[in-house]
Amino acid sequence: MPDTATIKELLEAGAHFGHQTSRWHPRMKRYIFTKRNGIHIVDLEQTASMLDDACKFVKQVAAGGGKILFVGTKKQAQSIVEEEAKRCGMYFINQRWIGGVLTNFTTIQTRIDHLVRLEDQQARGDFARLPKKEALKLGEEIEHLNKNMGGFKEMTSLPDTIFIIDPTKEGIALAESQRVGIPVIAIVDTNCNPDDIDHPIPANDDAIRAIKLITSKIADAIIEGKVGEMAASAEETGEIAGEAGETGEVEKVTEEVEEVEEVAKAVPEEAETTQPITQISEDK
Repeated sequence: MPDTATIKELLEAGAHFGHQTSRWHPRMKRYIFTKRNGIHIVDLEQTASMLDDACKFVKQVAAGGGKILFVGTKKQAQSIVEEEAKRCGMYFINQRWIGGVLTNFTTIQTRIDHLVRLEDQQARGDFARLPKKEALKLGEEIEHLNKNMGGFKEMTSLPDTIFIIDPTKEGIALAESQRVGIPVIAIVDTNCNPDDIDHPIPANDDAIRAIKLITSKIADAIIEGKVGEMAASAEETGEIAGEAGETGEVEKVTEEVEEVEEVAKAVPEEAETTQPITQISEDK
């Protein structure tokens, strides 16, 4: 059974409140505990258990050096998505999902390259040599591109996993991830279809505190996975260094043995040269 403290945290965050009973999705029935005052109540025991599973999955992805893309464009989630994604060093989209981010990544990459070039020109002071109106226009273009692509402009390849807040609202992101075969983790409310999600987390996707709690747990799991990866790589480096040290000692001993053998070979030669001299002196 999941830790009761986690269930208590979810309860305090209001993660158990679903949508009105008239707006529910029938396939969410297995995650609904009851209904009260015309509102469905989510079963928080299942939420805690499935959040645990999702955290284990992202931890494995992060430990293997994988990248996770956070997606949440609704107002309640925008600042939380940006904050938590930056905290764990991952990419995010919190303004508007640009069609083709996953299915037409090559074209999106050209726009990102254009943004990076403009920022380099601005940093070098090239805009100062342009007419004021043109420089202002380019500055506005940089601001616009950064608003839509700033969260993933360093993403050079497709992410390994996507974490979505409200897959009903982010339908295009979900469809693209399914088309390219990227696993999806999502907070699913009672109006969502959980069968479309690889790792669903049944919870309230409208409450700020619930979004913050679940997103922070995912970010914490990613950080743990990255720390584990760093520790493993450091241990591997230490082993290689140890092997190199042992190899160096063996080589040193081998060199010493070779020197001793050379000295041993030289001794009989000296003895042979001294023997005739002794005989000559005795003859005299």
